[in-house]
Amino acid sequence: NPIQENTYLIYNDALNAIIVDPGFYFSSEQRIFQEFVEEKQLKPIQLVNTHCHLDHVFGNKWVNEHYHLDLWTHKDELPLLELAPESGKQWGLPFDNFKGKVHLLKEGDKVWLDEAAFEVLEIPGHSPGSICLYNAPQKILIAGDALFRESIGRTDLPGGNHNSLIKNIKEKLLTLPDDTVVYSGHGPATTIGHEIKYNPFL
Repeated sequence: NPIQENTYLIYNDALNAIIVDPGFYFSSEQRIFQEFVEEKQLKPIQLVNTHCHLDHVFGNKWVNEHYHLDLWTHKDELPLLELAPESGKQWGLPFDNFKGKVHLLKEGDKVWLDEAAFEVLEIPGHSPGSICLYNAPQKILIAGDALFRESIGRTDLPGGNHNSLIKNIKEKLLTLPDDTVVYSGHGPATTIGHEIKYNPFL
């Protein structure tokens, strides 16, 4: 989308899939995503928002309409979700918001892709209820906007808290194995080990 957000589609050999942070704003982005799902014959089974800033929720409504999925996110993100269309207007990016059913995720919950579990880690700071999804066996972290390659999420938006973000990253993310691959909401992938060595914010 215009804010260059990363949407993640996690799928397995059974062709079931979880959609994380659908950021499609333009119909061309929706079409690319839909064509990939059809080409791979995937079956989306769950929609998750790591947080609800507008660039991560642009595609929620479209996903709900096309794949009939409810939304899963943290309770502290619900005010941001409700205000997202107003934020869109302020950025010159108007959009129709998701109006479907919302299920709540909290620390320690599991997001299941068949037998594979992604543990929910609460990492507030970039936004009040930001979560990450961690799969220990494959050492994968879907980080949202908490942690980037050699950077961290901005904390100057409403509900942001710099000290909270740094504390949560150090206590919950940097303690993961060094070779854990971090898939962020913007920019390239990185690893926990790389960020321990080279992230100037940490």
